[in-house]
Amino acid sequence: MGRKRVAIIGAGLGGITAAIKLQEAGFSDIQMFDRNDRVGGTWAENTYPGCQCDVPVALYQLSFAQSVNWTRLFPSSPEIQAYAEEIVDRYQLRPKIRLSDPVRSAVWSDESKTWTVTTESGHTMEADAVIGALGQLNRPKWPEIEGRDRFAGASMHSARWDHSVDFEGKRVGVIGCAASAVQLIPELAKVAGHLTVFQRSANWLLPRNDRAVPPEELALMMTEPETAMALGAANRKMIYDTADHYFWQAFSWTPEGRAAYTRLATDHLDAQVSDPDLKAKLTPDYPIGCRRILYCDDYYPCLKEDHVSLVTDGIERIVPEGVVTADGATHDFDIIVYATGFETTEWKWSLDMVGQDGLHLNDAWSPTPEAYLGITVSGFPNLFVLYGPNTNLGHNSITFMLERQVEYAVKALQALEAKDASAMAPSRAAQNRFNAELQADLDKTVWADPACNSWYKTADGKITQNWSGHTRAFEAAVAEVNLDDYVIL
Repeated sequence: MGRKRVAIIGAGLGGITAAIKLQEAGFSDIQMFDRNDRVGGTWAENTYPGCQCDVPVALYQLSFAQSVNWTRLFPSSPEIQAYAEEIVDRYQLRPKIRLSDPVRSAVWSDESKTWTVTTESGHTMEADAVIGALGQLNRPKWPEIEGRDRFAGASMHSARWDHSVDFEGKRVGVIGCAASAVQLIPELAKVAGHLTVFQRSANWLLPRNDRAVPPEELALMMTEPETAMALGAANRKMIYDTADHYFWQAFSWTPEGRAAYTRLATDHLDAQVSDPDLKAKLTPDYPIGCRRILYCDDYYPCLKEDHVSLVTDGIERIVPEGVVTADGATHDFDIIVYATGFETTEWKWSLDMVGQDGLHLNDAWSPTPEAYLGITVSGFPNLFVLYGPNTNLGHNSITFMLERQVEYAVKALQALEAKDASAMAPSRAAQNRFNAELQADLDKTVWADPACNSWYKTADGKITQNWSGHTRAFEAAVAEVNLDDYVIL
């Protein structure tokens, strides 16, 4: 039957990993597509000041493509994007990548048992399999605030940064205080004339303890790069084991886990903020782990600056001059930044994925998305989703999950070829069984707490984002492809 032709939609670290591992397995007919003008995915799109990985680079970088060129323990967005470019060149993927041409649709044919992938420019590819590497956090969420389009000054979302806007000496309002916000707010505070932070609810913060890797240290490592790589692997394993065995307990809600990490977070707040009123505003009213735990060393200190204000009154509306809060006060601004996160629970892909019997993926995933092992979807043969439903993490590195998902996809395609079969899709019964077990496990985590509201779950309480246990449990779950759970075509 010949080797499968594979279309990879998305050229972030997930898509790049898929291309490399498919190529190594002998699948040479590969085409990657990305809407951006460069590879890197989220690290190409998020360019706001201070954008940085909140996982140590020893764990975040791909296990099979280690580097000793990092300049920080927690690298910046440009550095990770450059790493993605480096990997693409190292594995000679450039000829297989089509940039600046978003995929418009991917349509399955029951007759030919293939996918037809069509881009915005009209380019088409007939593929035997599709790997969807679109990620989760790439659709900016704009808040529904009355009058948002009436503001007379400059405005932008943190994920679509406008580098033409000059913040020097300006009156700046930042709406939001979560993961992106705690990185960009300290940077804006360095240049703004006055900075106002609008906080709807406080976040639990842990110290990042980041540091630069000086040139002398880099030069020393390069004298014996093999030793440096070995030490890096050992450090990676230590960080991984700590996250999977100990940090996970903040989410699995063991008494020891919640007590230990609550103490670490409150100690961090106590060490950096002494004013009782400010400390009260910055203390969350929900259990640690309920929402994403943030890592930052300079967020609390910047809020103590004389030219920085923290506002916890709700936003009533936006007017041409700025923001009106619930207490009736008008806050005048030259610039408003929306650090309001991403659309997550709706799971609306930017392309129209059409499977068997004309079923659209966005319809299949409405109102809530489900997949088998978070990777394959009933009714969509030979579609392999990376960073799919219920594969997000609160405690470890998503790159570990991506590598395991890619390995599973490669094994599945090899299994098809061994059977001389065309395609596979999980049975509805297998997908339902997997998700019933998954949700039962998730009911035991902190995310299931009725008082816990977050982007991890839908309005009716179903957790659609996160994996339910250790990452090593996910590794075991996807170690082999159980063909009994699939409909083979």
